[in-house]
Amino acid sequence: MADAAVLGGMPRAQAYKFAAQAVMGSAKMVLESGEHPGALKDMVCSPGGTTIEAVRVLEEKGFRSAVIEAITQCMEKSEKLSRS
Repeated sequence: MADAAVLGGMPRAQAYKFAAQAVMGSAKMVLESGEHPGALKDMVCSPGGTTIEAVRVLEEKGFRSAVIEAITQCMEKSEKLSRS
């Protein structure tokens, strides 16, 4: 996320803060609202807007599958290391 902001012209230090605030804000929204993350996504995605376009690209590029695979591999590695 920070790299994309830099690509768009934002200074690196500001981009790191921007990315951290975005992730923190999203996490806070999930924790405080009690809403399903999918419902929150639906609330913030305007028809034809920038956020839904970003979501479309993430889905097209397999973001969800990549995260699931990464966590699965992490758990398997953790289990393997705990048996060593």
